[in-house]
Amino acid sequence: MTDDTASNETTPETAAASIAAPEEIDSEFLEYSNPWQFFAIAFGVSYLFWIPLIVLEYEPFAMPGVLLFAAGGLGVPGAAICLLFRAAEKKHRRDYWRRLVDVRRIGLRWYAVIFLLVPVLNGLALLLGVLAGDTVPAFERAAEFAVDPVSIIPYVVFMVFFGPLPEELGWRGYALDGLQARWNALGASLILGFVWAVWHVPLFFMQGTYQAGLGVLSLPFLEFMVGAVIISILYTWIYNNTGRSILGAVLFHFSGNFSGELVPHGAIGELLPAALALLVAIVVVVVYGPKTLTRRSIAQSSS
Repeated sequence: MTDDTASNETTPETAAASIAAPEEIDSEFLEYSNPWQFFAIAFGVSYLFWIPLIVLEYEPFAMPGVLLFAAGGLGVPGAAICLLFRAAEKKHRRDYWRRLVDVRRIGLRWYAVIFLLVPVLNGLALLLGVLAGDTVPAFERAAEFAVDPVSIIPYVVFMVFFGPLPEELGWRGYALDGLQARWNALGASLILGFVWAVWHVPLFFMQGTYQAGLGVLSLPFLEFMVGAVIISILYTWIYNNTGRSILGAVLFHFSGNFSGELVPHGAIGELLPAALALLVAIVVVVVYGPKTLTRRSIAQSSS
């Protein structure tokens, strides 16, 4: 473990290798996590089902389209679990599942970050949008929950199991370790964020999805794609500071999706979350350093 100053210091000799993987990372990251194989399998499976869904113009949330939609969504967790059981050692598999269920890895401060950061950014984007000319939204989803609070439960369950949980089993739970074994935390975040954004592209062509409502090659489309890359930095920041908690990534993903449903934005406000996230990401990189986005070496797996 090195001190903060030494870990973040950059010299002319090291500048050219600034995106290299931190020396503190154990070689076991390489042994069980192969991000390139993961990306190939995840994209192959997802697109295998999603492209026919688009070509046949099925609705993704009605039969029979929902079967193709759900099968494609399993490409990410399926790739991770397949590679985990095919190439990883038993201790890596045990550690993987522990990182998914161990609530003690996440301190109270980080639970606050996980559940409040994106809602605060969305709320600020809403406020700035209204001040810039957007109309005050009706908060229809929040009003529905206020009338029928019990309906929140199935809604939350659906949202967790059809997005955050299956995706984070793969993106952060499996691929991020392998990327951080080869690049520093910032470089790994940018690579994963780009891949993550591209994986979502077919959803923009599926009628009825949130992404389809944004349009293709529109400003909201660009905000979504760029935003995925930017917020990946914050995912890694949380992940590395919570003992590589997959649960933390799942909850952060859920927090972003759920707050997005509760806090609607107008034409101006919907362009601001990515810009605000960029400001936070810059602060994180400056304060914590690009090497690990922590003030210590990356926490290793417990065997």
